[in-house]
Amino acid sequence: LMFGAGMVLARGCSGRLLVLAATGNLRAVISGLIFAVVAQMSLHGWLAPLRTWLAGLWVTPGGTNVDLLAAVGLPEISGLILGAAIAALAFVLVWRNGLGLSTMVFGSGVGFAVALGWVLTFSLAQVAFEPVAVTSATFSGPSADTLMFFLTENPKLEFDVGLVPGVFLGALVAAWFGRALKFQGFEGEGQMRRSMTGAALMGFGAMLAGGCAIGAGVTGGSIFVATAWLALFCMWVGAGITDWLVDQAGLRQAVAA
Repeated sequence: LMFGAGMVLARGCSGRLLVLAATGNLRAVISGLIFAVVAQMSLHGWLAPLRTWLAGLWVTPGGTNVDLLAAVGLPEISGLILGAAIAALAFVLVWRNGLGLSTMVFGSGVGFAVALGWVLTFSLAQVAFEPVAVTSATFSGPSADTLMFFLTENPKLEFDVGLVPGVFLGALVAAWFGRALKFQGFEGEGQMRRSMTGAALMGFGAMLAGGCAIGAGVTGGSIFVATAWLALFCMWVGAGITDWLVDQAGLRQAVAA
């Protein structure tokens, strides 16, 4: 809920802020830094005890992930079938709304990148001498880890640390070729206060929920983790309520005036 509210206030999730920062959006740069600092504080800093206490109020049996497919008695192949059905629905929606082939291709690329992350880290775990976590794309923990990577004396390069600079570089190249590079700043004190508050809420909320909108919603959801689907649903709720209370309220007042 906190992440969803912060996402609306900051006008983008942590992944979107990273991409916008690469285009020269200074609002996204400041908000992204605040997100990373608060995430690090929630993971290992002053806010860690509060996060641990809140997370301990409701845990899954044995502290392990709950597989939704296994919980409802469906075979593993049903996950692939459901994914193909959702992909087909997405294709129909793209075609009916005239979004264009490029939007569909690059949107699909995000999903394939998540699947590729699972495959590559799993393959690395099979041959590495040291334990390697099987993971994929998320921007909450990696943002905090990347921040510490550049601040510590003996940093350790891992998949998470490579993800954030890699996405930033890819967005920068795309913005360069698309001629979308443009410096933008805060339009006023109110917008700055709103963005900073939203970034802080996202930083703590992501660490508490175990992932951001991409980490929980796409990466965790792709392997049918129950907590990831619950987190994504609550992000939608938090974002919807905040949009209704903040943005839509302003529009209603403008219309009434």
